[in-house]
Amino acid sequence: MSPTPKSNRKLLTMLILGSIGMFGFGFALVPLYDVLCDTLGINGKTQNTASSYDAVVVDKNRTVTIEFVTQVQSDMPWEFSPKVNQISVHPGELTHAKFLVKNLSAKNIIGQAIPSVSPGQGAAYFNKTECFCFNQQPLAADTSAELPLIFYVDPDLPASINTLTLSYTLYDITDKQAVSAKQGAAR
Repeated sequence: MSPTPKSNRKLLTMLILGSIGMFGFGFALVPLYDVLCDTLGINGKTQNTASSYDAVVVDKNRTVTIEFVTQVQSDMPWEFSPKVNQISVHPGELTHAKFLVKNLSAKNIIGQAIPSVSPGQGAAYFNKTECFCFNQQPLAADTSAELPLIFYVDPDLPASINTLTLSYTLYDITDKQAVSAKQGAAR
């Protein structure tokens, strides 16, 4: 007994609706993931705008170790490192750190640093008042720069967290900026 055209049509309709549903779910997955991670504080994302420092009470009875880790996009000809690899801070204390960057190439390059904090639950308590990661970093050929970071750790950081690792990955966005500039000029 062969299937009827009506049952074939029903199967085809179900397959098309299923495909549309899967596409919609896949499309919505990234925003849902971001919302879930932000709510649970599990992705290590830090804020991308400056925090204000309003004379927070410094907890002199507690010390938190801040570790700095840097890496550069694999094909980017830059050196990038923290001036010091780790420091100890008191929660609530405004702290300054510096990072060193050098363009090893013979061309001007624009870099963008993307930060993350681990453990992820600590990201919400790591507040940057000034950070080179808020802006693009243009660097001329064969030159160096010192990049500033000013931050404080919120005194409400859970007692179970004694070490925060701030990791920066530096990306070459020169080509992306050139495309944006061309599109802006065409308007």
